[in-house]
Amino acid sequence: MSVRALWIISREKGENVSIPFSRRFPTVEHRAKCLAGSSYVAVPEDSTVLQLLLTELGLSEPDKSYVALRDDCLHRQRSPALELHVDGPGKGILWPVLAISQGPLILACLCLVDAPPEPRPPLANLLSVSQGLTLLAGLQTYLLGSGNKLDSEGPASRLALLPSVLLQVCPLGTPLDVPALATPATPTAPTPAGNQKQPAWKTGLYRGRAVVNVALKETVRSMQYGKQSRQDLWDVYGTVTCKCEVEGVLPNVTVTLTLPPNGSPLQDILVHPCVTSLDSSILTASSVDNSDGSAFSGPYKFPFSPPLEPFRLCSYTSQVPVPPILGSYQLKEEENQLRVSVSLKLHESVKNSFEYCEAHLPFFNRDQMGLVDVKVSSGQLEVSKEKNLLVWTLGQKFPKSREVTMEGRITFSGPTPGPADPLCTELTAYIKLYFKVPDITLSGSCVDQHSVQVYSSAKPRIVTSRELQSKEYFIWNSAGAAPVSSGQMML
Repeated sequence: MSVRALWIISREKGENVSIPFSRRFPTVEHRAKCLAGSSYVAVPEDSTVLQLLLTELGLSEPDKSYVALRDDCLHRQRSPALELHVDGPGKGILWPVLAISQGPLILACLCLVDAPPEPRPPLANLLSVSQGLTLLAGLQTYLLGSGNKLDSEGPASRLALLPSVLLQVCPLGTPLDVPALATPATPTAPTPAGNQKQPAWKTGLYRGRAVVNVALKETVRSMQYGKQSRQDLWDVYGTVTCKCEVEGVLPNVTVTLTLPPNGSPLQDILVHPCVTSLDSSILTASSVDNSDGSAFSGPYKFPFSPPLEPFRLCSYTSQVPVPPILGSYQLKEEENQLRVSVSLKLHESVKNSFEYCEAHLPFFNRDQMGLVDVKVSSGQLEVSKEKNLLVWTLGQKFPKSREVTMEGRITFSGPTPGPADPLCTELTAYIKLYFKVPDITLSGSCVDQHSVQVYSSAKPRIVTSRELQSKEYFIWNSAGAAPVSSGQMML
C-alpha cells in the first residue's frame, strides 16, 4: 500500500481554512502514471485540492444556502472513498481520496490503486483503503493526542516534526507494518487483539494505568410544524464508541447496553467487525418494518477484540414517543413589521441540565434588520443585524416551569438587503435549536461501568459516558408554508 499525496487541513471554527502541511511522493506518482496510462490524472495544486475536498465534504461556502456541487439531490457523497473532479487541462477524477475529520483538523490522503482505472475495483477488494484510513487515524492521534482534543501545545509543534516522522513511518509514500498487497482480500475471522502489531506511525506503546473508555452518544432530529394537518417528525440515532489503552496485549472486552423496563427496543443495529459473536435477534429489528412489539429489548451484549485505535462499536436508531423540546413558532406580517411569538417547552422526561442550548431565528429575503423590539422570558437575546439573525441563548437550565417564551416585533428597514434563501420566502421561516445534554439519552439506553467486562489481569479503569445532542432540529412557522416529508426522516 502506498499514498500519492497527504494533506493536513486546519479549519478553526469553520473559518481560516488552510493546508499547513502537505506531502507529495514522486516515486508513487510515477507508478500511478504507469498504471493509469492515458487515463492518468495528475494531483493538482494544494489550493485546488482544498477547494475540491471541502466541496465534496459539504463544507464549502458555508455562507451560501445552496451550492450545486454540494447540495444538489443528484450528488452522492461516496464516503469514505471520495471522488475529486479536477477541471482544466488535466481534467479527470482523483479516486480514492480518503478523509477523516476531528476537531479543527481534516486529514486526507490519495491512495495508489494497483489496478487499471477501468473497470473500477470494488472498495472491499482494496487493501489500500482500510490501510490508508488506519494511517490517517494514527496521524490524527499523533497530532491531537490520545484524547483527540487539542492540548496546551496544540498541533503546531507536532506538525513541525511531521516531515521527520513521515520519513521513518512512511518512507517514499509506503507506510511500514502493513500487510503485503498480495494478501488476499477475503473475509477472515477477527484477529485476536494480542496478535496485533503496533504500527510504526503510532506515537509509541501505551504507558500508564489501563483504561477502557466507552462513550454513548445520541443525536435527535426534529421537524415540528405546529399544524394539525401535518405530522411532526423526529428520530434518534445512537452510537457507542470505545477506546482501549492497555500496556502490551489488548484484552478481550464485553460491553453491555441496557434499556429501562419501559424502553423501546433498539433498531437498525450495526456493529464493528471486531465483534466476535452476537445474538442474531439483535440485528432483526428495523425501523422500516412494522414492529409487533416482540422485538429483542436487551440487554445488548457486544463481546469484541478491540483494535489499536478508537472505534465505533455499534450504532442504532430508536423510536421515542416525544421530542425533547416541543416548540411553537408564529411569525405574522403586520403593518410593515413582523410579529414574532415563540414558545419552547422542555419535556418532563429530559434532564434540565444543558451543556448549552441556543435557538437561532434567521430571516431571509428581506431588507436588513432595523428596529428589534423583542423580549424573552429567560436567557439572553443577541441581535445580528448584518445577518438578519436572532440568537436566543437559553444557557444551562430552563426555568422551573420548563417553558420559555419570546414575544416582539421586528422591522426591516436597513439600507442593504439581508441574506437570501430560495426556500424561505414570504412567511416560510424556521427556528433551529442547538443543544447538548450530558449524562442522558432519549431512548434511556446506558452502559454501566460495572457491566463492562475486561478479560485482563491489568484491572483497567472503566470510564463510561453518555450524552444527547441535537442535529437538524427545526421548528417551522405555523403561520406560513413549510417543507413536508411524506415518509420517515432518513439518517
